[in-house]
Amino acid sequence: MKIQGRINLPLLFLLLFSYGCVTVPPPEPQEIRTSALGEDALPPTWMGEEAISTEILNGWLATFEDPQLDALVAEALANNPDLRVAASRLGRAAAYVGVARAALYPQVGVKGRGSLKLGADLETGLNGIVLGASWELDLWGRVRYERDAALESLAAIQSDYVWARHSLAAATATSWFLATETLLQKRAAAEMVADAENLLTLAQKRAQVGAGDERDVAAAEASISSYQDILLKLSLAHENALRALEVLLGRYPGADLEPRTNLPAFPGPIPAGIPLNVLERRPDLFASERRVAEAFNRVGESKAARLPRISLTASGGAVDSNLLELSPDFSNPFGSLGAGLIAPIFLGGQLKAQVEVRTAEQQMAIDQYAAFALRALYEVENGLAAEINLRLREQVLRNNVAQNERALVLEKVAFRIGTSDMRRVLGQQLALNIARMGFIHLQSSRLTQRVNLHLALGGSFEVIEEEQQSTTSEDG
Repeated sequence: MKIQGRINLPLLFLLLFSYGCVTVPPPEPQEIRTSALGEDALPPTWMGEEAISTEILNGWLATFEDPQLDALVAEALANNPDLRVAASRLGRAAAYVGVARAALYPQVGVKGRGSLKLGADLETGLNGIVLGASWELDLWGRVRYERDAALESLAAIQSDYVWARHSLAAATATSWFLATETLLQKRAAAEMVADAENLLTLAQKRAQVGAGDERDVAAAEASISSYQDILLKLSLAHENALRALEVLLGRYPGADLEPRTNLPAFPGPIPAGIPLNVLERRPDLFASERRVAEAFNRVGESKAARLPRISLTASGGAVDSNLLELSPDFSNPFGSLGAGLIAPIFLGGQLKAQVEVRTAEQQMAIDQYAAFALRALYEVENGLAAEINLRLREQVLRNNVAQNERALVLEKVAFRIGTSDMRRVLGQQLALNIARMGFIHLQSSRLTQRVNLHLALGGSFEVIEEEQQSTTSEDG
């Protein structure tokens, strides 16, 4: 049930005087973090020994010193369809802000009417034009809460778009490294086939002079088939890696892209800052903060919806009708001013339930922020631990490759002079090939892990404008 009536002008002016002083600002980021994670959730430094507690690095893409990678990331940012979808969401959110803001301003409309006579005794009752305006006085902040919620939603979606750009740059870089890795693995497999063919020729010659037998020849032939199968699998993996990268670039997935012929050098140590830096810098966490603020404003909007609404109205115009000629106190043109009040009395608990819904959504937003924050911290700590582990493993595998190469040379010499057999040579060659391919994979993994760590820390792949200006000033 709703009641509608008139209010007097003195009361109206009093209400106008208090207009604009009722909305409560949303919680600050520190309050959100405390509410979500607690007072002492963050340690002062990272647990990983690899961390360097200096400012988180921006422009990390340049640390790989690969101009072709830079060009591919730029192409992906320009053409990736998923990123265009994110940009469209951003445009839609900005339009919603415009819709929410419009409710703060007077609504003005015009209505006109006219007709032709249908007969000598039948004509229209009213002809003319009327201009009307109405304005809801946002005394309790309902409309402003709605506008502020739309603004916070826009800020969240803007951060989602930035995060999408960062993620796309990281995905392009890791796909580029994978394409190079599969090419190197494919070449290693081709070398395996060639080595096996050489061993087959040697086994056949030994069998001809009586130094070997058909068992060695059969073993060498079987080895060739096994390596050829590995080569075919790696060829498909390489093509799939190229197609995946081409899709990120917005190209047709024809596996036509030319990859690097070697992996780039591994960058130096990474500046990781402190845990709080991540919560302040990561765009996805900032978006989660803004959604908490949006939910806060939705609560305020739903609470204000339980209070009376007051609107000002004004109209004016000119009309013509034979009926109006019978009213001696009517004059043309005419105008009027007024105010109206609408107050909800009983809606079956709908408004109260709406407040409860919005309050629950606010708590959900806080809990979701906590989940995102912990996941971000987990990703960084995992990344720092992986940096240490992969660096140590690289040293071990490099030595493993060197020792297997030396062992294979010795085994081949022993085979030529007849003190070894083909099975031992093939076994040693297999061990060497596995070591080489493992080493290539580890080098690619280190590069990929470094990209993922940059993403987890919230550093931008671009050099931000402030840094560019600072560098220019220092150079000057």
